[in-house]
Amino acid sequence: MTYVSVFLSSLLLSSLCLAFGAEVSLWTLDVSPHIGHVFRKTLYANSTIFMKFQGHLAACEEKKLAFNVSWYLRSSVCYNEVFNTPDNNALSMFGMDHRLKEDWTGSYSQGYIYFENCSSLLTPKAYYKVFQPVFPLNSPNPEEDKASNQTGNVWESEPDVGAVAKSWSQSPYMFIVKFQPEPLPDASRGRREAEDKNVSSDSLSKLSITMTVEMKHHDDYSSPADWPLMMFFMVMCIVYVLFGALWLFWLICYWRDLLRIQFWIGAVIILGMLEKAVFYSEYQSIRYQGEYDQSAVIFAELLSALKRSLARILVIIVSLGYGIVRPRLGTTVPRLLAVGLLYLIFSSVEGVLRVTGGFYGTVALVANLSLSLIDSCVMWWIFISLSQTTRLLKLRRNVVKLSLYQHFTNTLIFSVLASIIFIIWTTRQFKIVGCQRAWRELWVDDAFWRLLFSTILLVIMVLLRPSVNSQRFSHSPLIDEEDDEDDEAKEPMLNEAFEGMKMRGAKSETHTSQKLLSKESSQDDDLKWVEENIPTTVVDVALPVVLDEEEELLNTKMERSKME
Repeated sequence: MTYVSVFLSSLLLSSLCLAFGAEVSLWTLDVSPHIGHVFRKTLYANSTIFMKFQGHLAACEEKKLAFNVSWYLRSSVCYNEVFNTPDNNALSMFGMDHRLKEDWTGSYSQGYIYFENCSSLLTPKAYYKVFQPVFPLNSPNPEEDKASNQTGNVWESEPDVGAVAKSWSQSPYMFIVKFQPEPLPDASRGRREAEDKNVSSDSLSKLSITMTVEMKHHDDYSSPADWPLMMFFMVMCIVYVLFGALWLFWLICYWRDLLRIQFWIGAVIILGMLEKAVFYSEYQSIRYQGEYDQSAVIFAELLSALKRSLARILVIIVSLGYGIVRPRLGTTVPRLLAVGLLYLIFSSVEGVLRVTGGFYGTVALVANLSLSLIDSCVMWWIFISLSQTTRLLKLRRNVVKLSLYQHFTNTLIFSVLASIIFIIWTTRQFKIVGCQRAWRELWVDDAFWRLLFSTILLVIMVLLRPSVNSQRFSHSPLIDEEDDEDDEAKEPMLNEAFEGMKMRGAKSETHTSQKLLSKESSQDDDLKWVEENIPTTVVDVALPVVLDEEEELLNTKMERSKME
């Protein structure tokens, strides 16, 4: 049961890491006056950051506004500083030149762009033709600042149109932009003083100005944190295609000897192949377009939820021995459908909320806790069913089927041990550390659980593959009963394994032994009666007669003497 609890905890932790969480590189949003906007992404060195503004030029010219757009770019060696800092706290870091903690090193660069009117704001151009300096973040130690306070030239050549900044190393970056509209200078000083320099939100919202921020590395929007995961999905897509081709080949070759559970395995392979293909296509879309289609990602999450639900049902019915030990599931079918449907519903809700950004609400919490509870029940059910199936095969002494389930059990034990090691590693690398420096290995936290299930699926495929001898694994009631009767009648059995069981073959032996015992007891009684009642010698017969006569004579004499 220790293995079960650890495996349950590993599955619960893994359920939090299966959602689509790729980094986008293109943002389009409506700007708000005097309110900053925070953009986060891991960048390669020499990646370019672009800004572009769009809106109605005529409506903007009527307001007679000037615009001051300032930006602040900050890198850090700590992944959690960039991605786990709330927006409110991140906005307070605008213009900050010191570290949050002593060992959280990094660099920063900042600048501003002044637009004299709406025409210059809405006309794309090269904003900067000179380099922007990069400064290391100050540490509490002044000597360290003196040794490392250096500036660098970000631009190596003429910047592209709309380029405002450039990354200087491969690390997580935080890009903060503040948009500040200002009224144009008026000929009448009194009127200018009467106007407030801070334009209201209603005034700017009527302008419908949108800002587009994109972070690009050469010709694509790839991210160093997501690139390994995209390659992983590509490889897994190829692996599932090979799984499907191999399984289809086996089904065609041995279509006369197929088992019902083999069709379940084929369905899981098809869903896994589609899931990996959809996720890989979404990563490719982000790579070349900078953003993903939300509807396509929602479809991928729903497909992943369906695949995970069917995968859990598959492992359960294998553990129950469906088609191998049990001819049918019987009353277990409603419970299987209920568990699969509940897991499908809650995992779909969780995935959709993650994609749409509403994962932090009450509904998301309920969905997450429900998934954890369902996973706990599923894992407990799997191990209990597996132990019962193995025990039944040991009683029947079916060596072929028992060997199959022993290999399957060993696979689950290996999964448990691998899960324990991986949980310890991820906890030390990502959970209990103050600064997450190993952000390049974050993709493993998602890939491991998918790879682990693929390994279990491969073992199930090998153990239950279609073959000429597939019927050895199928349930055959008549043969099983005859084998049981022959085994009970002819072969000796261990008392430990068959304690408390009644056997037909033992009835005649018990009856015969009872007869022998009754015979022996009756003979003993007869002998005892003979010894007590039948004399064995002449002395034994005559001596009691003599003794009786002498006693009678003595008694007669005594009575006569009393009368006289």
